[in-house]
Amino acid sequence: MPEKSEMANKNPKKANLLDHHSIKHVLDETVPEIVGSRGYVEDVRKSNIRLFMGSIIIVIALVAQFYKKKFPENRDFLIGCIALYVVFNVILQLFIHTKEKNAILFTYPPEGSFSSTGLVVSSKLPRFSDQYTLTIASADPKSISAGQPVELTKSVTKWFTRDGVLVEGVFWEDVLALVDKYTAEPKKKK
Repeated sequence: MPEKSEMANKNPKKANLLDHHSIKHVLDETVPEIVGSRGYVEDVRKSNIRLFMGSIIIVIALVAQFYKKKFPENRDFLIGCIALYVVFNVILQLFIHTKEKNAILFTYPPEGSFSSTGLVVSSKLPRFSDQYTLTIASADPKSISAGQPVELTKSVTKWFTRDGVLVEGVFWEDVLALVDKYTAEPKKKK
């Protein structure tokens, strides 16, 4: 653990405390490191799908922009490109809204684990609020090995100094406790 604190002192993570997006970004960027330290490997398949869809949208825009014919002659082609651009953007937004939601991390199950499902870690920091909510749930909630979702809500003032530097040790402890709470065996009721 001293290595982590030494690294934190050499390269502190800093946020603008007047901007809740900056605060959320710093916290959201730190969570995958913490969850990864417990043996969870990030599942990037959904991110790759999103990047592929975005690439298709960019190609459509580039083809429309640099098509060899000038405007009056390429009118039908441009209308087709605009329609494809809109269709692929709608598909991309639906994918993000239905599959990713507020997720900041998808993982595979840890190596050697009896669980057949990874984690979905999501976060919220409402505007004009200091309450950051971190939720850990199963990547496949219908799986027999899926645990109950767990949640941590805490004021961001507990994790940042007055200068906006993240106190990583405290944040690591809180997130690791949440991961441990999710992975703990449920108590059997008699």
